[in-house]
Parts: sequence; C-alpha cells; structure tokens
Amino acid sequence: YGYAAAPVETVKTWSEFARDYVRGRRNLHRVYVLADARHALKPADLSMLDMLDKSAVSYQLVLTKGDEVKIKDQPARLAEIDAALARRPAAYPGVILTSSRTGAGLPELRAAIATVLAERR
Repeated sequence: YGYAAAPVETVKTWSEFARDYVRGRRNLHRVYVLADARHALKPADLSMLDMLDKSAVSYQLVLTKGDEVKIKDQPARLAEIDAALARRPAAYPGVILTSSRTGAGLPELRAAIATVLAERR
C-alpha cells in the first residue's frame, strides 16, 4: 500500500493481494505498519488501518523518518497519532518513532517484535 511508481491496475492488484494475505493468516500475530512521521496519517495509511481493523488483525504503527521531525514537535505528533489510534479496535498501543539515518527507535522496534515472538512460543 502507499506510494508506488507503477500503473494503477498494478497497484490495485498489490493492494488486493495484501488484503487477502492479511485476512487469510490466522498465525499472523501483529502487523507493523510503517508511516512517514513528517505528516499526519495519509488516506492510504488510514485505508490500511481500516482494513486491519475490519480483519481483526493486531497492528502497531511505526513512524519512519523521525529524525526529520523537530524534537520539539515530536511529542505533539505522537500524541495526535496515539489519540487517533485509541479509537481503533485492532491497534496495539504505543507508536514507535524510528530513524534509519540515526538508528533512533530501532532497539524499541526490535524489542516489540521480540516480545510478540516470545508471547507466541
């Protein structure tokens, strides 16, 4: 889902494949949805979250490019997104802010994934 430099029909096919994949996986314990921290959630992000909610698939939001959001603006951005996610039935609480450039948030993301794996053993 999201941005793709591909024909509309190809993107539609990918989206349908993703939807069918998620709906058909009973052993899928959590999906990590990546969204750009520089912006509010976009329509494509919200569409993905809607699909996961309707499919009753647990998900956690991971914000990328966190280093491009001013430090003073980060708490407000996280609070805004946390509030939006609080109303969603399949959302796992706690947004993870990451940066591939600085490595910020990556230990938290790895720990979140490890926790899910440990709970399922």
